Order: sequence, then structure tokens, then C-alpha cells
Amino acid sequence: MGVDLFSFIFIIFSWASLLSMKAEAEAEGIKSARLLDLLIRDYTVKSLDRDLRTGIVHTVTLPANFSGIKVDTVRFRCGSLHRYGAQVKEFHLGSGVIVQPCAERVMVVRQNLGYNWSSIYYANYDLSGYQLVSPILGLLAYNADSDLSYGSPFELGILAREKPIKINFSNITKASNKTGNWPLCASFEGNGKVTLKKQVSPNVCVATKHGHFGLVMESPPPSLPVRKKISRWKLVVGSSVGAALGAFLLGLLLVAMFVKVKKKARMEELVRRAYEEEALQVSMVGHIRARTTPTI
Repeated sequence: MGVDLFSFIFIIFSWASLLSMKAEAEAEGIKSARLLDLLIRDYTVKSLDRDLRTGIVHTVTLPANFSGIKVDTVRFRCGSLHRYGAQVKEFHLGSGVIVQPCAERVMVVRQNLGYNWSSIYYANYDLSGYQLVSPILGLLAYNADSDLSYGSPFELGILAREKPIKINFSNITKASNKTGNWPLCASFEGNGKVTLKKQVSPNVCVATKHGHFGLVMESPPPSLPVRKKISRWKLVVGSSVGAALGAFLLGLLLVAMFVKVKKKARMEELVRRAYEEEALQVSMVGHIRARTTPTI
């Protein structure tokens, strides 16, 4: 009996370890926004209770490797969602919203990818010249007719033709409107296209269908080095000291030139005198030789 219990515990522990390793490998290998959506869908389906009441928001627990991502889901009847609309966290779906194809029950999934996982959209979309100032929010829908534990549900479309879907970023954005620079609403399409629009009100964007959304602002230009402003009295003192130093050096240069010229003139004078004395001596010796006759 003890051996059987030990084997059972070992199997449970091995199964949990394999799931943890699988989640870690999945988290490390995710480079596609689409792949991230599919993994979140699968974990959402596994976490759902069969007796989950319609219209009640359910928080989805993700593995530790997906830390930073917040996921909520809620089930609706297709007709009820169309007649009354719904509020799912930051998303407000007005009455008249259409689900295509209209399954009997719809599972709406709301994603908040956080700032860390939102960086995936930099790799999958062209955001050059802009920076995210909010996490990426996702709104997706899947069919929830059959027992979801026995297969992956297929994705449904959400269309808001009469009243657009409102997305409120007020509680999650780090942008401040006090500067006068208003962020733009970014809508990330499935084909890799990004659409930018103005906000309808502070930190509120609108959309006509499901997808992923965020707030972006233009990236600031590279800052230039700031030149320090020199006070006027420092400038005057510096100029005076510089002028005095220049005059002193000029005086030294003139003195050196004068000494050099004086020394050169004195040397030339000495050379001239030496030549004159030598010539005089030669003349005197010749004169003496001319007046003196040899005696035999």
C-alpha cells in the first residue's frame, strides 16, 4: 500500500514538473503575438469551471512564467450580448454589438499584457518613432457551446457597427496629460498593420471590432548637451585676466627680442673691433719691417 502511495505521489510530482517545464519552454519561446493569444486561450479554457455562471467575470490564473499578464473571461449568450451589451474591465461593449458567427454561448477574453509582455508588439509591428505609454489590452471572443475541456474553441468576431467599443486606459497608463501632449490610440491588426487615431476623451479610445489596443506617444528626439550659462562678472574677470596675461607674455617677447638684437649688435661690434686690431697690427709690423735694415 505504501509503495502504491509513493508511486502515486511520484507520478503527480512528475506530471506537475512536466507542466512547469512545458510552461517555461512556452514562455521563453514566444516571439509571436498570435502564439501568445493561443496560449492564453488554452490556459483560459483549462481554468474555467463548467458551472461558471453567465455574465460573471472570472479571473484566469496563468503559470508563473507568464507573470505580468492579467486575463479575465466572461460567458455571454449571443443574443443577450447583442441586446444589452456588457462591461468587461476596461472594455465597454454597447448594445447592438454583433458576434460572428453567433454561437449560442460566447466566451469573451480580456487581456492586459503588462509593460513587459507588451514589448512583443515592438517585434511584430512597426512602431518606429513611437513608444508605448500603456500596456497592450486585448479583447477576443471564442465559442463556448460545447464542453471546452475537450478541445480548443475557435475564435469569433466582435463587430460594433452601431455603437463603437470604448476602451478606458485611465487606470493603467503612465502618460500624463498635464504636458499638453495627448497620446494616440493604437489599434494592432492581425495582418501586422498599426492604425493610429486620436482619443475621443482623455485616455479613452474607440474601436469597431475586437483586437489589441494601446496608447502611444512620439518618441522624444535625442537631447543635445546643455551649454552652461556663464555669469557676466565671471566673463569680465576672465577677459581681464586673459588680457593681462597676454600683455605680460607680449612684454616678455619684446624684451627677449630686444636682448637678442642688443646681443647680436654687441657681438658684431666685437668682431669688427677684432678685425680692426688685427689689421692695425699687421700694418704696424709691415711698417717696422720697412724702416729696419739688416746689419751685416
